[in-house]
Amino acid sequence: MDLATLVHQYYDVFMARFGKTILPEQRKALDAILRCRTPASGELYVQCPDCHHGQWRPLSCGNRHCPRCQNHLTSLWIDKQREKLLPVPYFMVTFTLPYQLRSLAYRHQGEVYSLMFRCAAQVLRSFARNAKSLGAEIGMTMVLHTHSRRLEFHPHIHVLIPGGGIDQQARVWKKLSGKYLFNGFALAKAFRGKFLAGADAIGLRITDKVPKKWVVHCDHMGTGAPALKYLARYLYRGVIGEKNIIANTNGEVTFRYRDSATGTMQKRTLRGEEFLRLLLQHVLPNGFRRLREYGFLHGNAKKIRMLVQLVLHVVIRPQPPRPRPVFTCPCCNQPMRIVRFRNDYRHPG
Repeated sequence: MDLATLVHQYYDVFMARFGKTILPEQRKALDAILRCRTPASGELYVQCPDCHHGQWRPLSCGNRHCPRCQNHLTSLWIDKQREKLLPVPYFMVTFTLPYQLRSLAYRHQGEVYSLMFRCAAQVLRSFARNAKSLGAEIGMTMVLHTHSRRLEFHPHIHVLIPGGGIDQQARVWKKLSGKYLFNGFALAKAFRGKFLAGADAIGLRITDKVPKKWVVHCDHMGTGAPALKYLARYLYRGVIGEKNIIANTNGEVTFRYRDSATGTMQKRTLRGEEFLRLLLQHVLPNGFRRLREYGFLHGNAKKIRMLVQLVLHVVIRPQPPRPRPVFTCPCCNQPMRIVRFRNDYRHPG
């Protein structure tokens, strides 16, 4: 099912119902999805060097919330992260914002999301530096997700952590033994305290009653490769793949999702305009970074990371750069060359 077709079909009724509350970045994403892979996004004239067949090909919109775009960037990110993998057990820590604070998060997305990143990093660093647990500096890859499996607004941060850290005083790698990292209940208590204090410090007024118990999951993941694939799934594209939109009949859209409790595939049906509203809830503020890295996994910590890899006997085999997808000639199946570009799009506003 083509999302752009659904946007075209339900755009007018969506704007009639929700146009007054739509955010600027949401309107921008909606406009980009409408233009994606059409002449409105620009066109390339490509020509086959063998048979000289030429044609105009429309470009993708490049918006990070479009489900049809940036697959190449996702692949590049996975390739880059694989170069950082260590032969140690990996853990996934998930910090979830309670239901009572979701309306606050939606009204102040940039501030709340940044606060979640900051508090989660501070809590994990504090626990890791404790001599009774690890006594070392850890590396972390954090990714913000704003959706549940049913695509409800559900802000949470996934943190992928290698099982071990660097003792900077002794200059040694401290290996984590077993399949246990930190206590989830203790992490949740510390995260709650830091978030509420941080919200007060930046002037976010919390009017709803905040629960005493928050939820933080800390799970053993085995190797890091499967977790990277999971994190990358929604990193550069929208929150739903078009293959999971399975029906569009009588003004209603049906999509499928995997239930987290049972592991079975379920279906959800909504009015078309409500389905678009559900997707647009997860459009991030302009310029906001969904992915952040800390410790020896940070981009500026290459020397320390190379030292860790040396100590752990990690062999990094140079990989050739992943080539960008090419246009293929429909006549002789050969790669085509880009000859020129044009963009005649005029924004309706």
